[in-house]
Amino acid sequence: MNRPQQPELARSRRSATDPASAKARVGGPPPSEGRTGPIPEENLPGHHPEHEQDKPEGPPRRSVRRTFGFAFEPRMLPFAAAVGVTPFTAKVEVVQDELRVRFGPWSLRTPVGNVVAAEVTGPYAFPKVVGPPRLSLADRGVTFATTTRRGVCLRFREPVAAALPFGLLRHPAATVTVDRPEELAAALEA
Repeated sequence: MNRPQQPELARSRRSATDPASAKARVGGPPPSEGRTGPIPEENLPGHHPEHEQDKPEGPPRRSVRRTFGFAFEPRMLPFAAAVGVTPFTAKVEVVQDELRVRFGPWSLRTPVGNVVAAEVTGPYAFPKVVGPPRLSLADRGVTFATTTRRGVCLRFREPVAAALPFGLLRHPAATVTVDRPEELAAALEA
């Protein structure tokens, strides 16, 4: 064996069939020469620890995804589409432990545990909900609306970023006008 292609063999200058190689010594007496000591029992072949740290315990968690579309009122559709909000770019998702709101180019993400209240509200005044997300000057809440009929008001323990880029403004509440407001409120309250 003039020049082995495996670097570990080149370092030790021993092949796997050499009686002094590390592979030949596994399970045998500790080596009598060199810097290596005995192999710990937990590193011997066939040893399995009581707890496998990289394996999940219990049954696998199923990914729970609930998706709610926005309820689009025909007279509001042109105003929403002008700012990039369409039925394809607007939705609310509850995925595992996270709430995700997408409203055209705007988005909001927060853990479900951050939602302290979810209540069905409405109706809303047309000028207060038409077009892009609206900011309430009274409480800094944000409204993602596509209808004047009904929606869900979400209150947060910790304010979240949504309307402005880079989280410059954080909102203590958000209103979303989804197509099934009662189901969204029930999913978040549970």
